[in-house]
Amino acid sequence: MGNKEEGLRWLEQAQADLKTGQDCERDENFYASAFFAQQAAEKALKGYLYSLGFRAVLTHSVFELLEAAAKQQKGLLSYSEQSKELDRHYIGSRYPNFYPAGPPYRYYNKEIAGRCLSYAELILNEVKKYMPG
Repeated sequence: MGNKEEGLRWLEQAQADLKTGQDCERDENFYASAFFAQQAAEKALKGYLYSLGFRAVLTHSVFELLEAAAKQQKGLLSYSEQSKELDRHYIGSRYPNFYPAGPPYRYYNKEIAGRCLSYAELILNEVKKYMPG
């Protein structure tokens, strides 16, 4: 499998994760929606980096991935704040011991989920502009 195909494979999964996040929001599983939004942005950026020829992309940080991708496409830097927000939900949305007063699902609402989905969609759509054919 070549670089282009590997990148597109990751982008396809990013799109599926975004849809899953949207489905979770509709079902009022807001914590899961935030997590899948983070996953969509992470996988979109990894797909772009793989399409450039990267062989191993080991971080889960959307911000770190964005910085690496922005070395090729400076326009991605305009999404730095959104990437940092998404990073906050990688662990916090999943682990019961992250928040002091209860499991994460209690800390998430429609507003947070919607914001995360919006940020992920912005990043995914921007990445799609730079993906090869």
